Amino acid sequence: MTRRYTLLAWTAAAATYLLIVLGAVVRITGSGMGCGDHWPLCNGHLFPPLNDIGTVIEWSHRLVAALVSVLVVALAGYAWWLSHRSRSEIPGLTPGVSPTSRAPLVAAVLLVVQILLGAITVKLALPPWTVILHLGTAMLLLATLLVAARGSVGAQHAAPLHVPLHGLAFVGLAFVTVLFGALTANLGAAAACTGFPLCNGEIWPSAGGLALVQWVHRLLAYALAASVLVMAVRSRRRGMWRVGVLVLVQVALGAATVLLGLPPGLQAAHVAVGAAVWAGAVLTARS
Repeated sequence: MTRRYTLLAWTAAAATYLLIVLGAVVRITGSGMGCGDHWPLCNGHLFPPLNDIGTVIEWSHRLVAALVSVLVVALAGYAWWLSHRSRSEIPGLTPGVSPTSRAPLVAAVLLVVQILLGAITVKLALPPWTVILHLGTAMLLLATLLVAARGSVGAQHAAPLHVPLHGLAFVGLAFVTVLFGALTANLGAAAACTGFPLCNGEIWPSAGGLALVQWVHRLLAYALAASVLVMAVRSRRRGMWRVGVLVLVQVALGAATVLLGLPPGLQAAHVAVGAAVWAGAVLTARS
C-alpha cells in the first residue's frame, strides 16, 4: 500500500514539475492566448485543430495540467482511503505513523486554487499579477506533493516531520527568489539590468523601477547561494551540496541569459533549474 502511495505521490510531483516548465515555455513563446480566451475549451473546441504552434504549446500545457489534476485527486482519494482503514490491516505501520499525511488534501486544495487562477489568467488576458500567483501556487503544489512523497518513504520507521528554523528560512528565501524571478520576467524587467554581477555597472541601479526589480531578484539569488553554501558546510549533507550545485548552475544560467540577450532556450532552462532548486530546498529543509 505504502509503495503504491509513494509512487503515486512522486509521479504527481514529477508531472507538476513538468507543468511548471511547460508554463514557462508558454510565457516565453508568447503562447498564453494560444487557445484564445476560452477556458476550459481551446478556441471553442475540446480537441482543437493544432495548426498553430501557439495553440500546440498552450494545449499541451493544458493537457499536462489535466494529468496533474487526475494524479492529485487520485492521491488525495487514496490517502483518504488509507487513513480510514484499520491500522491492523496495513502491515508494518506503527501507531502514530501513517503514509497518509495531510499533504495530499492540502495539494487538492491548492489544485483547486491553481485551476481557478489559470482560468482567471486566461479570461483577463494574462495580467502579470495572475501569472505570478499562478506560478507561486504551482510551486506550493509541487512542494506539498514532495512532502507527501518524501514523508511516505519508510513511513513505518520515520520520525515525525521536523523542519528547523533555519530550514524554514531557507525555503522561504527560495520561494521569494522564485516569485521575484517571475515578477522580473512578467514585468519585462529581464533586460533592464545589463552586465553581471552588477546591474548596468552599478551597485545600486539608477535606471528605474524595472532595473530595481531585477536587481532585487539578483540580490535574493546571491543570498540564496551564500546561505546554501553555509548550510552545506555546516550540515555536511550530500543533499544540501546537490542543492548548492543547482543554485550555482541557476546563477550561471541567469548571467548567461542576460549577457546573451535573453535567448528563449536559456530562459526556459533558467525556469527549469529554478524549479529544481525549489524542489531541492523543500526536500533538504527537514532535519
